[in-house]
Amino acid sequence: MTTKRDYYEILGVGRSASPEEIKKAYRKHALKYHPDRNPGNKQSEEKFKEAAEAYAVLSDPNKRAQYDHYGHSLGGGGFHGFNNVEDVFADFGDIFEGFFGFDSVFGSSGGHRSSRRSMRGADLQYETELTFEEAASGKELELNIPRKEECAHCKGSGAEPGSSRSTCPQCGGSGAVRVSQGFFSMAQTCPACHGEGERIEHPCSACRGRGRLEKVRKLSVKVPAGVESGSHIRLRGEGEAGTRGGGRGDLYLIVNVRPHRFFRRSGDDVACDISIPFTQAALGGEVEVPTLDGNVKLKIPMGTQPGRTFRLKGKGILNVHGYGRGDELVNISIEVPKSLNAKERSVLEEFAELHGDKVSGGKNFFDKVKNSFK
Repeated sequence: MTTKRDYYEILGVGRSASPEEIKKAYRKHALKYHPDRNPGNKQSEEKFKEAAEAYAVLSDPNKRAQYDHYGHSLGGGGFHGFNNVEDVFADFGDIFEGFFGFDSVFGSSGGHRSSRRSMRGADLQYETELTFEEAASGKELELNIPRKEECAHCKGSGAEPGSSRSTCPQCGGSGAVRVSQGFFSMAQTCPACHGEGERIEHPCSACRGRGRLEKVRKLSVKVPAGVESGSHIRLRGEGEAGTRGGGRGDLYLIVNVRPHRFFRRSGDDVACDISIPFTQAALGGEVEVPTLDGNVKLKIPMGTQPGRTFRLKGKGILNVHGYGRGDELVNISIEVPKSLNAKERSVLEEFAELHGDKVSGGKNFFDKVKNSFK
């Protein structure tokens, strides 16, 4: 099994590279390894396809995020690359036009690709917000996603039923007119048909020749328990419809989780802060602690110190991949009364005297402070 090279390494950019830097790096590699500049060189052809694969992933914000998180698997089926250079030209014809000022529709063999190819629909991105509790337990969402669907009136052809498309007389159906420039034998997009290779004499009355219409898709999506803020959920085939029989794109659901007023998340654990009276810390006792499953009783041992953390096993968050459940970490702080009545003060002074504490700040008190630093 061949190990794929890192996409950033292929293009020679850092992992924090901007989209402009990635595009510029790909332009450099596409020029260097273009088949018309390296006729018959199989090694250059492979590098040309390799650079195109890297660019296909890193130029797409959703695919790049998946790659950064999961590597070449992209969290699912991965990206299968390009079988030949014609596939590269088919996917990136508009990109080559942007790079060089002309469309790369003619290959080194002198043939041309047809612009009338099927095209996969665009991927879509949708953001949703969950409460802390919803993210912890999972939630069924009802979504309304606006997306482009194939026009039912013309079946995606763009032509009014009963009519048809005709071949463009200027380019002969190729979608391009041939030009030569430097090392390349290329073609510019046909100005008459805008690269379609065909003309529509009678556009569809429903979609006005576009072949697709925007509609709202209602989806029911199960967000798994334990999902973290910023997670991407990929819904295959729920993106926009393709053109000329092309497959659907995917929908990426981005989950944002609102902060909780009491709980904090740390991996699959949750943490919280509890204040107890200093008398309870000294004498011990029992307190009620909120958890994601409701309140539970926590035993406070005698002599509990400020900053101590108690662990409630299995009271955290379910692991999103099914690897058990985290714990709840309860951090203890001690409440000291801001004012005392005469009786409370008398009792505490008696307690201080028994311990040899001079609470008024006398010599014994300062001696104890000094000794604590020795």
